[in-house]
Amino acid sequence: MPGRFITLEGGEGAGKTTAADQITEWLEQRGRTVIRTREPGGTAAAEKVRQMLLDPETGDLEPMTELLLMFAARAENLSRVIRPALAAGKDVLCDRFTDASRAYQGGGRQLGMQVVDRLAAVVHPDLTPDLTLLMDVPVELGMARVRGRGAKVDRFEQSKTDFLERARSAYLARARMEPARIVVIDASGPLEQVRASVSRALEARLK
Repeated sequence: MPGRFITLEGGEGAGKTTAADQITEWLEQRGRTVIRTREPGGTAAAEKVRQMLLDPETGDLEPMTELLLMFAARAENLSRVIRPALAAGKDVLCDRFTDASRAYQGGGRQLGMQVVDRLAAVVHPDLTPDLTLLMDVPVELGMARVRGRGAKVDRFEQSKTDFLERARSAYLARARMEPARIVVIDASGPLEQVRASVSRALEARLK
């Protein structure tokens, strides 16, 4: 079988890491080799970009600067991790991809979707995720979970509520546009309920 490209999306505190572990186990139980990566990140250079973007000390960036940095890191991840793995018949599970740029920069930073889609057409014109799971949680609940971790919050987690609400709305709007690709998972409930929803999505969409 050819490699399949699976992405996880969602706001802060949505439980993407827990879902990624579940998806990896599900795929490996079916004999698949899984390569996990994340965005921004995935390569040494892209991880340096990630560090800058998430560091609160970076401060405010021009929205376009932020978007271009995201796509610069994405180009590295695609070239060095994602495309080689897919070509080798491995499944790739990526924590965030271009839908995150649509949500955070297109929606949250109010750049609009057109500029994000233009960059996507340049950086990966021939590649779209085979399946995207959108872990959806209300902003207030997600941020309460983030604060409950007790860890230092990153630059995006420090954002104002209205920015995070716009990002969530953009995510859900994209899901309505592409229901064949994007499955919305209600991540606000108990863990076992969320896990069951993820399992149902995988069983229905991945053969």
